[in-house]
Amino acid sequence: MTFLLFLSKKIDRISERIGAWVAWLVLLAVLISSGNAVMRKAFNMSSNAFLEIQWYLFAAVFLLASGYTLLRQEHVKIDVVSGRFSKRTQIWIDIVGICVFLLPFACIITKLSMPLVINAYATQEVSSNAGGLIRWPVFALLPAGMVLLALQASSELIKRIAFLQGFIPDPSKKQGAKTPEQEFAEFLLEKEVAAREAAQLGARK
Repeated sequence: MTFLLFLSKKIDRISERIGAWVAWLVLLAVLISSGNAVMRKAFNMSSNAFLEIQWYLFAAVFLLASGYTLLRQEHVKIDVVSGRFSKRTQIWIDIVGICVFLLPFACIITKLSMPLVINAYATQEVSSNAGGLIRWPVFALLPAGMVLLALQASSELIKRIAFLQGFIPDPSKKQGAKTPEQEFAEFLLEKEVAAREAAQLGARK
């Protein structure tokens, strides 16, 4: 189990780095979209390549960050149902979901999409739109994203088995930064506390 946990940490680190790198693609997509809009409105110039690269970047963010999203426990879950069970039962539900659904799904999609990628690369398939881009890079994002998702799913499986054996704390807790809602709630709480302290200070005077 020690080696598996070491492997899990390595996979988590890879997902973290990819997630940090992919975040920059969002900024790039915004800049390209803004530049394209300015060129079209100000100079009446545009190209389908600018539109398609935005779609490519969106696909890259969605697919390449799937493992990172799983690491951060941000995928959609049926918490309204699983929340009724004990923590060990919830972990077992996660294990069954990973083994029966997630890993097979990622493997099947990877297997089915690889011929499409290989064919698009061999034929140098290009978009049918005028000025469009080559297709194989965006096709390749699908198996790449599924491989990253499968890797992170394997890491999550290791951590959940380790938790059941008492090696690590609960791995299903969400990681990372606070949500905007949590930050806003904390801000309101701090503001209320400060107002109370000011009122108490004024009453003493």
